[in-house]
Amino acid sequence: MSDNTGLAKARGKARRLAMQALYQWQMTADDIDGIEQQFIEENDMKNVDQAYFSELLLGVMNELAPIDVQLEKHMSRSIDSVDPVERAILRIATYEFIKRLDVPYRVVLNEAVVLTKKFCAEKSHTFVNAVLDKVARDTRTHETVSV
Repeated sequence: MSDNTGLAKARGKARRLAMQALYQWQMTADDIDGIEQQFIEENDMKNVDQAYFSELLLGVMNELAPIDVQLEKHMSRSIDSVDPVERAILRIATYEFIKRLDVPYRVVLNEAVVLTKKFCAEKSHTFVNAVLDKVARDTRTHETVSV
């Protein structure tokens, strides 16, 4: 396994855990630092990019208002009306589009769709894909111009 494959898998696991931690925060409104610590303690972080997990979780929290504004520009409903798991996935991907320019937008989009297919209702991935495609075109113009 190449280093890139290992990093991709470790980041994929970080995204999944960040999605689950954000979901927990959305449902409980517990302190995000406590949730972060709980996830680190309760999950085997050996094959997880723990720094990326923490960045996604805390980054989404720090950028929540601009992330939600960006998402709602491309939805016909409010972010609060979106299924909580889909909402967590949308927020993580939007954070990555805005703040992690080193991660290609196609990777971000694909990872979000994979998570949605695994954890959400059957057709949810079409909604998530459509919204994130528009967000990508808005935030990653230099990458999406030819798409």
